[in-house]
Amino acid sequence: MPRSPATDAGKLAVSGDRAAFIDRIKRVRAATVSLTDGLIPEDMTIQSMPDVSPTKWHLAHTTWFFETFVLIPHGGARPFHPHYGYLFNSYYEAAGARHPRPERGLIARPSVADVVAYRDSVDDALIAFVGTASGDAWAKTASLIELGLHHEEQHQELILMDIKHVLSQTPLNPVYRAAQPRAARETPAANYVAFDGGKCEIGHAGAGFAFDNECPRHAVWLQPFALMDRLVTCGEYLDFIADGGYRRPELWLSDGWAAVQSQNWHGPLYWRETEDGGSRVFTLHGERALDPAEPVVNVSHYEADAYARWAGARLPTEFEWEHAAVNVGAADDAARPCAVHPAAAQGSDRLCQLFGEVWQWTASAYLPYPGFKTSSGAVGEYNGKFMSNQVVLRGSAAITPPGHARATYRNFFPPHARWCFGGIRLAREV
Repeated sequence: MPRSPATDAGKLAVSGDRAAFIDRIKRVRAATVSLTDGLIPEDMTIQSMPDVSPTKWHLAHTTWFFETFVLIPHGGARPFHPHYGYLFNSYYEAAGARHPRPERGLIARPSVADVVAYRDSVDDALIAFVGTASGDAWAKTASLIELGLHHEEQHQELILMDIKHVLSQTPLNPVYRAAQPRAARETPAANYVAFDGGKCEIGHAGAGFAFDNECPRHAVWLQPFALMDRLVTCGEYLDFIADGGYRRPELWLSDGWAAVQSQNWHGPLYWRETEDGGSRVFTLHGERALDPAEPVVNVSHYEADAYARWAGARLPTEFEWEHAAVNVGAADDAARPCAVHPAAAQGSDRLCQLFGEVWQWTASAYLPYPGFKTSSGAVGEYNGKFMSNQVVLRGSAAITPPGHARATYRNFFPPHARWCFGGIRLAREV
């Protein structure tokens, strides 16, 4: 996946270096479009399930965000098209009516070419606005534009999540991108890294950009705990399946067991059993043999929780995960993803694979931090309105833009979600 360079947009806004800000706008917007390389218009129009949005819709929605929240109210612009606000609003009630989410795949028009023209027009207007806005207008919009860029990077990951699901429905097993050669690796024995717990500070500390749900910073009390030093692998998850993991209700939360039965789950999403009893997996690089050493991915919170119970462990809370990530010095884990981090193979007492592999399900419900307040206006709906019936994931995935791999980042999905790149790290008491 093309990656947007890690640029501190907040510092650019404060320093008034608008040329650098414009450069970041161009790079982020170009990175989104580059994700469509190799796709045909038909690929970009399909909605394979209600949770998935067509690629074309993502391209338009991320453009609508800048047009609606920056250019129209602060730049005096007129809407590019009178109906695009209805078609490409996602969930902002304050921004007006919107097309039903499950029916986004029915939007045959505007065409992909029309959406690209929309993006080009808004890009030109946005860049002109940044370059010429008065000091007062810039003061009001710099943080909005910064939020919009991070929002677009979130959609870069969503585009890849969604197109993987779309392409998986095609019997031709299409390849989104050719795979790079992968070195064979063995799975080292899992070790646990212990933490004393106690009073710990959680949340964004105030330097650089953060989403509102990462704030305010606050204290929590943690009992002593330990985290597994690496992620759960496909081979280990195969053992869970072989031991009747999907046939044993005692391992599952009630809603999870209902999902297993109603949706006929037998293994992670995209796993496919061969006629000889082997396993293959559909990936963005096409279908291939399952690698037992790779971290298991595309499992729901229910599956992660059931596996942890089967393994005699549990999932970490989001506060345990963050405290551990901050205090073990894992910054270099955000490098190139690999099957098992070399440090784990060397028996290090570090936590490995925290970033750049798979998001890690936690045991924590997605709730506001003490003192959390939503922003005023429509952008206040960005995160706070979803703080119910969601579960937090921490870390980052191989498809996550690098600027979003930080210890305080709170990703969240419903517990049944499997198309997100969710995986498993185990925890236990000390």
